[in-house]
Amino acid sequence: MTAPLAPPPTVAPPALMTLADYLAYENPEDDRPCELNHGVLTPMPPESRLNDRIAMVLIQALLTFFPPRCLSCKGTEVAVMGHRATVRVPDVLVLSPELAEILEQRGRSTILLEMPPPVLAIEVVSPGKAAADRDYRYKRSEYAARGIGEYWVVDPVQGQVTVLVLVDGFYEARVCQGDDRLESPLVPEFALTVAEILQ
Repeated sequence: MTAPLAPPPTVAPPALMTLADYLAYENPEDDRPCELNHGVLTPMPPESRLNDRIAMVLIQALLTFFPPRCLSCKGTEVAVMGHRATVRVPDVLVLSPELAEILEQRGRSTILLEMPPPVLAIEVVSPGKAAADRDYRYKRSEYAARGIGEYWVVDPVQGQVTVLVLVDGFYEARVCQGDDRLESPLVPEFALTVAEILQ
């Protein structure tokens, strides 16, 4: 009688990963989604039901303006520029038709640095100071450097949505609350108010 095959050993990721390390890394024992944060592989905590619902409301509204192939909900990684390799997984992305075509020809939904940037990234802020710092500060500068034309920060804790529009390499911000309708150059006919998004 032969002994059962042992599962493959888990290989620990390097202490500091390059983008190539991250793209090649596989851990069969842990399928939690991760981001690469300045070279460090960081598991992402589970989303709250509220944050999931907000992302779905936004996707549903954006389907009025963009085909499904140009939208992503928590499924596409974006490599951003920085001192060390960083890969983000926005809650919602709008892709250009050109970028959607490139990704459909690849096996992995990762937007590399040599690819065109998404046209819109949306983050739904999770509770806690670390999450707020990440979405308001770090991702703001990373997404601007990556050339993402618009970045929306949806904050259910503060009851607001910050619409950031890229102008000459920097984001100009407008904070919307309550019955304010989002004013987006990319989607000028976007009809939802902040209250409807955060319902």
